[in-house]
Formats: sequence, C-alpha cells, structure tokens
Amino acid sequence: MNEITRKPLNSLGYDFIPSPYLPKGKDEYYLRNKQVKNGIHYRHLSAYEIEVLVRNRNTSDNWNNLLVSDAFNPELVQNCKFFGLVRIGKLEPYYLEYHNLRRPVGFYNSTVISCDFGDNVVVDNVNYISHYIVGNGVILVNCNEIATTDHSKFGNGILKEGESENVRIWVELCNENAGRSILAFDGILPGDAFLWTYFRDDDNLLNRFKEFTEKKFDALRGYYGTIGDRTVVKNCKILKDVKIGSDAYLKGANKIKNVTINSSSEANTQVGEGCELVNGIIGYGCRLFYGVKAVRFVLASHSQLKYGARLINSYLGENSTISCCEVLNSLIFPSHEQHHNNSFLCAALIQGQSNMAAGATVGSNHNSRSPDGEIIAGRGFWPGLCVSLKHNSKFASYAILAKGDYATELNIPLPFSLISNDLSKDQLVVMPGYWFMYNMYALARNSWKYIDRDKRIDKIQQLEFSFLAPDSVNDLLQSLPLLAKFTGKAWLKREGNTKKMTDDEIIAIGQVLLDTKDPVVNELVVLADGFENSKRPVRIIKVMKAYHLFKELVMYYLVQQLLEHIRTNNIKTHEQLIESLPSKAARAPWMNVGGQLILRSEIDKLNKQIVAGRIKDWDAVHNFYVQQGKNYQMEKLAHAMAAVREVFDINLKKASPGIIKSLLHQSITTKEWMVKEIYESRAKDYRNPFRKMVYETTEAMNKVVGKLEDNSFIKQEQKALEEYKKDIHQLVTKLKLDKPGAKLKTA
Repeated sequence: MNEITRKPLNSLGYDFIPSPYLPKGKDEYYLRNKQVKNGIHYRHLSAYEIEVLVRNRNTSDNWNNLLVSDAFNPELVQNCKFFGLVRIGKLEPYYLEYHNLRRPVGFYNSTVISCDFGDNVVVDNVNYISHYIVGNGVILVNCNEIATTDHSKFGNGILKEGESENVRIWVELCNENAGRSILAFDGILPGDAFLWTYFRDDDNLLNRFKEFTEKKFDALRGYYGTIGDRTVVKNCKILKDVKIGSDAYLKGANKIKNVTINSSSEANTQVGEGCELVNGIIGYGCRLFYGVKAVRFVLASHSQLKYGARLINSYLGENSTISCCEVLNSLIFPSHEQHHNNSFLCAALIQGQSNMAAGATVGSNHNSRSPDGEIIAGRGFWPGLCVSLKHNSKFASYAILAKGDYATELNIPLPFSLISNDLSKDQLVVMPGYWFMYNMYALARNSWKYIDRDKRIDKIQQLEFSFLAPDSVNDLLQSLPLLAKFTGKAWLKREGNTKKMTDDEIIAIGQVLLDTKDPVVNELVVLADGFENSKRPVRIIKVMKAYHLFKELVMYYLVQQLLEHIRTNNIKTHEQLIESLPSKAARAPWMNVGGQLILRSEIDKLNKQIVAGRIKDWDAVHNFYVQQGKNYQMEKLAHAMAAVREVFDINLKKASPGIIKSLLHQSITTKEWMVKEIYESRAKDYRNPFRKMVYETTEAMNKVVGKLEDNSFIKQEQKALEEYKKDIHQLVTKLKLDKPGAKLKTA
C-alpha cells in the first residue's frame, strides 16, 4: 500500500537536511546561503506589511521567517501560503511580458516552501514550489509542482551521503548490455563519453573517470534547485530536482526530473509542450519540443529533440537534430541528423556528420541470441531509405547505403562508398569513391553546412568538418592496397593462375594493372573478401576510377594543409617553407574522439597520465583537447606529408621549387574537377525528365525549386575556385617557385 506519512503542520518547510547529514555547528540553510549570490539585503516584515499580507488572504506559519528587500510591495502578494524560510527581493508595480504572456510582478495563488527569490519575479498559480533559488525577472505561471529533494543530483551520476550504489544513474551507451556504461555530468563532452566507452579493458582508467566525475561535485545533502535570471516557466506539470540556467523557456512540459538545463543569454534553451525528461544533462542553446521523451541522456549544446523523439540511454553530440524517431543506447558525435518517425538507431557509435533516412533501422535488439551487438560508423555515415543493418557492423568514413535489407554483418573499410544489394545476382555491391563521382554537390555542401551550423560558444573540442582529414585519408590509404589486392586476385583468376602467392605478391600484380591503367581491369569481376558475413559474392565496381581518384585526393589533401600552413605562418620563401615543415612525417593511426581527430599515440599518453595520477580531473582532460586542437594543424600537415610519401614517394622536406609548384598547379586541376562535379551533380536534377514531368514549364519548375544558375552554394564554390586559382598563382610568384627544377610525376 502507499506509505503516506503524517507530520505536524508547523514542521512543513523545515529540517530539509536530515539530522544525520547535517554537519556539526551548521543549520539547514548553510548550503542554500552559499548558493544565493544575488546580493539582495533582506529584512523582516513591518507590522503594516504583515497587515496588508493578511488582508490579501496570505498565510505563513511564521511571519518572522518571511524576509523581504527594502523595495518589497505587500500589495503584490495575494492569496499565497508561505512555509519555512522564504526570502523575496524587489516587488514593484510592473508587469512582465514574454511571447504575449503578460503577468503582474508578484506572488498570486501559490504555495511557497523555503525558497529564495530575486527582484521583480512573477509567481502566479504555482501550486507548489519548494526549496528553490529563483533569479531576477523570472516568470513562473501555472505550474503544478516545482520541488527539490535534499539528495538532488540534477542529472549528474553521483551519490549523496547515505545513498547506496544501486541508486547511481548510469548511461548505457553503445551496447544494450550496459558493458560500456558511463556517468553523465554537467559539462561532459563527446570526447569524454568516447574515451569512457572505448577503453573498457583498463579498469584503472575507468575507475579514474568515475573518480573525476565524483570529484566535480560533493556528496553533501541539502542543495537547492536553481532557476536563473529571466527564465520563463509556464503551464508545466512537474519539475523535480531540476537545475535551470538563465534565459531558459519551459512551456507545457509534463515532467522534468533529475535534470540540468544549461541556458544563458547568449545560448538560451527551450523545452516545449508534452516533454518528459528524466535523468539527463541538457547543454546550452538546445531545443526540445512536442512530446519528446528522454531518459538517461545527454543532449550536447545547440542540439534539438523534436516531434515525439525518444532518446534513451544515449548521448547526442552538438549541433544535431533528432525528430520523431527512437534512439537507444547510442553515442552520437556532433552534427547528426535524424528526422523521420520510422527510423530506429540502437547500440551504435556514430562518429558525426551523419544522416538517418526514413525507414532506416540501424541495429536491432532482436536479431541475435543476446542484445549485445554494436555498430560503428565513421564520419559522414548515411544509411538510405528503408535500410536495415544487423549488429555487428562497421563502416569506414562517408559510407552511404542504398535501400535494402542487409541481413548479415558488414565490415566496409573503403571510404566514400555506396553500398547496395544486387538482389537479382544475390551479391553485395560496393562502389568506392561514389560521393566524388556522383554526388559531389552533397558532399561539399554538407562540409560547408556543418561549419556554418556550428553554434557552439565554448569550443573546447576542435571538430573536423572537412571530408579530407586524417581519418578519411587513412581510410583512403588502407583502401589502395585492398583495391590492388582484389584486382590482382581477379586477374589471376581470369588468367587461370592457381599458383599459391602471398598477399604482397598479389598486391604488386594489382598495383601494376591499376597504375598502368591496363584496360583489362575494366573487364574483371573484382570481388572482396571479409566485407560481409555471408558466402555470397561482394563485388567492387569502378575500381580503376576509385583507385586513381583516391591517389589524387591524397595529393589534394597535402596541398590544402600546405596552404593553411603557409597562410598561418606567413611563409614568404621556398626555403622558409621547407625549413618550417615538420621533420618527422610518419603516418600514424588517428582516433575520432567525439568529433575531434587526435593521434592515437597522444590518446595513449593521455590514458597513461590519467592512470598515473598526473591528470587529475575532467578539466585537465578538457585542457588536453584544447592543446591537441592547437597542435592539430602541424600534426595534420605531417600526416599529409607522410601520406604523399607513402603513395607517391615524394619527400616534401627535400622538394624542389618545381615540385612544390607542380603540387600547387595539380591542386587547381583537382579543384576545377570538384567544382565541375558540384555543378554537374546538381544539374542532373534539372535534366531528369521524371523530375521535370510534374511541372508544365521550365519556368514553373524554376519558380518552385529555383534556377540552377541562381544556386547560392554553386555560385559560392565557383567564386571560391577563381579566388583559389588567383591565390595559387600569387603564391607561386611569392615563393619564387618558377625556378628550374624537378617536375612532379604522378600515376
């Protein structure tokens, strides 16, 4: 049966901190008084003010415990009940207005228990507000319950004095069996979540992460909930153990419990109608609207949940949007888009700049003997319409999947690939380099869009948005020998050569065929192994084109890093350029740590320092991210130099002016091709008769979708190309690269 306790009325509003947890010599308000920083000088009521309050149908268990500021107006307090110590700032004869909601300053028809209020607040028809510290200019209207418990944690994964470990809230990311669980905390970055979920074999490291989280807070009981300046809360039902920043807007929420809502004047957060949020952290500038359900979650800054989305045991990175769908047990890096009611994402690590189409089912908890499968997808992951994927699967960067049911596990290491089912031949088909061949417009526009939409104010982690970066280029580099190997195998099979050969020998055969652009390659049926957990064939198409495209992209990647290096360091001569280049340029593994690309060796050092106690808290980890961001440009340049040396055997530290000039001019050719493909991939939409058939005239189509020649992104890229050419020619002159010297030789 329900246990309903009965206590004396005169104890209501007192003894907030149970006596076993009240430090010796302290009263129940000692933490509250530390939290109040409004600078208001409070005083006792005068006899006249008490008389007015009583006349206005107000009651208090003890008028001596109702403290007010000098500018208090008792006429603006009507039909309210006060219990415990209540402190009120200025009440002046104004009304506050926000989004056409107009309410007079003051307290009306409300029950207030042991709270502090700043100046000129509106508390109107709040049935119950208990143990809150409310800022200046706050509007609270038509709320059922706003309360804080003595053991409130505001969504942080900590314990208070006397609590047992089984009440701690863990967020079960990446795997439904809770094997990668982390503790959420206010300020947790996607990189923090990644490190905690990824390195599960190091118990000492995991214990340190737990210690870092507990160290950010204390276990004392008795902290009050807070509502920041100028925050508006209207028509909400239950707010319990909620910490709210300034300038937030909460309207019509059903229930918010054990949550921190970060908000500020520069990045205000809004929670709308029908939302139910439990055990979570919400970052700055977020939007949650229309029936959202989120439980055990982190919503990073400037992200959105809308239209009934369900986010459970998941972390959603910055600048992301999830609408209408269900996301479970997932760690999602920044710039994720998922807009459709019938998409489902479960037990996945999605590494950013991703887009989930309607009907996509990425992972399922019903397709294996135990719900312990996972999916890992690199940056730029795009499962298309009605794609169904099975755990475990893994994808290189910028994988796009065509409509279909992929019934077995996939491991696709080729980047920028289109993956599709050929049901007529019962085979998996992979087209590496698809984005550059057929959808350059979307690839380039998305890269620009993510930069434009990065609204973060505090950019602790330097996010990488370029489609050519250490992660994707490493994918390109590992693809070249794979493509050569598969080509060599196909040629040997065609020739009927059954001689047993090593992988290196097979790769060498394939490289000769591809590097010489032997026409026979286009006649081969190139099959891959290890891409799918099935016995059906996996066919690689456009092998020759992809192979040379990937090599060209490696060269282009280097030039982009060179240009950035020259601009940043104001390089003026060829000699100065060579001298400034990093001396060590060995290609090394990189990790995508929450959208920030960091050398694996640096992450290993970080982990050792954490375990050894030299890095002592999360702030120090965040300082590591900042330092890695400062090192990134030079490390990326060294990586690009190593990549070009690996592919073309060019040592940039010894490159003549002629080679540098050739590199720069080659980049113009690549850039021209990219801009041409940006235009052509969009122009196809205007030439497609099936797209045109819904319009009577071309003029009608242009009115609806806009003229191709007016496309702002295409015009922007075309203008950027002309500026790029001009910059390259000026750079050649500036660095005096026209001296006689070796020329660049490419395959």
